[in-house]
Amino acid sequence: MVHEVAQRGFGREADVYERSRPSYPPQAVAWLVDRLRLRPGAVVADLAAGTGKFTALLLPTGASVVGIEPVEGMRRVLRQKLPTVPVVAGTAEAMPIKSSSLDAVSVAQAFHWFDAEKAFVELARVLRPGGRVGFAWNARDRSVDWVDGVWAIMDEVERRAPWRDHDNWRDAAFGQRRHFGPLESESFRHEHVTTPAGVVERILGVSHVAALPAPEQQAVLDKVRRLLDEHPDTRGRPELGIPYRVDCSWTERR
Repeated sequence: MVHEVAQRGFGREADVYERSRPSYPPQAVAWLVDRLRLRPGAVVADLAAGTGKFTALLLPTGASVVGIEPVEGMRRVLRQKLPTVPVVAGTAEAMPIKSSSLDAVSVAQAFHWFDAEKAFVELARVLRPGGRVGFAWNARDRSVDWVDGVWAIMDEVERRAPWRDHDNWRDAAFGQRRHFGPLESESFRHEHVTTPAGVVERILGVSHVAALPAPEQQAVLDKVRRLLDEHPDTRGRPELGIPYRVDCSWTERR
């Protein structure tokens, strides 16, 4: 089963998601690649791969990479973007992968959609003993006033979103990790530089906005445009930077 909002929103606006979402900073990617021991000969699945934002960053390691993504619209974009990467339909709770066949699994910007307990049981099944799973999130940094204003608009739209209160949610979810050892975590910072129109698209690419009926969706986007037009730090500027805190973690299959 895929969360209804993820299925509808990501399926409808997969191209917008690919254009508007930030990537991940090199330091965070290098940290996870090192912890997951990705190198030629290793086999890694990028779980809930989406449009391949993180998948593409694994290819330079020389590891064999497969994408697992449940939403057809996302798979379509991923195949267009990375035609040499095998992509299969599947969820974290039911992966179409043989038992004990993977050296590593990566999960970027997605674990909040999973049933944590069932997902860790399935991860334990597909990973070889000693295999590792790594997680990454671009967490919203609200330290800049106009950026906080944009996310404040989203607060009303996302009241029931599964990632609300990110830190407490993550701690609770990771407490469900059966069959795995201690969790190691690190945080990084980066900035997504875009245009005012890109900021609006960034909001359109959020699942809860993408899934709205057209009139409600337009009302949300108009609020964002109005804020960018009126705020003294954004008014008339051709380029804007959205800050993020990137939270990374990994753990090993016992």
